[in-house]
Amino acid sequence: MERVKTGIPGMDELLYGGIPKRNVVLLSGGPGTGKTIFSQQYIYYGLTKGEPGVYVALEEHPVQIRKNMASLGWDVREYERKGLFAIVDAFTGGIGEAAKREKYVVTSIDDFGEFIDVLKEALRDTGAVRAVVDSVSTLYITKPSVARGVMMNLKRVLAGLGATSLLVSQVSVTDRGFGGPGVEHAVDGIIRLDLDEINGELQRSLIIWKMRGTKHDMRRHPFEITDRGIIVYPDKIVRTTRY
Repeated sequence: MERVKTGIPGMDELLYGGIPKRNVVLLSGGPGTGKTIFSQQYIYYGLTKGEPGVYVALEEHPVQIRKNMASLGWDVREYERKGLFAIVDAFTGGIGEAAKREKYVVTSIDDFGEFIDVLKEALRDTGAVRAVVDSVSTLYITKPSVARGVMMNLKRVLAGLGATSLLVSQVSVTDRGFGGPGVEHAVDGIIRLDLDEINGELQRSLIIWKMRGTKHDMRRHPFEITDRGIIVYPDKIVRTTRY
């Protein structure tokens, strides 16, 4: 089986080598759990290995995304200039001087057809083999009944064009679900990131709920967010009473 390495220290050990190629994985978690850093680290690692990528920005300005990544040592601008990386701006609606300089802009987030067309264009232009949508919850947060349909359409486009993808999903701190009705059935994998109070202090941990096409670790492991990104500790186990 072909696998795509996450490039996150410790994570690929839990996946027995990486994410199966073309899988669409839900990266789910509450606020402050590290979902965005995880997905940006995944994209940037691919770029360093010659694997083009697309990052869909739904909740943050593309300019801020570039700044945040650069602060962790992940400068994507050269890859953009070479046509190996693209940000799809689904945040600004094309409003503002900075937004006018973006190449891939979704003018109305309520127009899912336009969103898909712009995404396809970016994927084809870059030849992307990695993709991130951050956060997919924005596409159906006011219309939860369409969540599964949105996920299925995204999956067809992303996998169909050869990308192995992370879809960031927002959940509340107390939510046991994964960010929308039926979304867990529409994706190939689910990685859940959590932030729990254990013995009087907050601790980050993750667990792989499912991963189609491969066996995977079934335990909850701690991870840290450092000034160079995320590090997972596969030899350590976290026990919580959350579930």
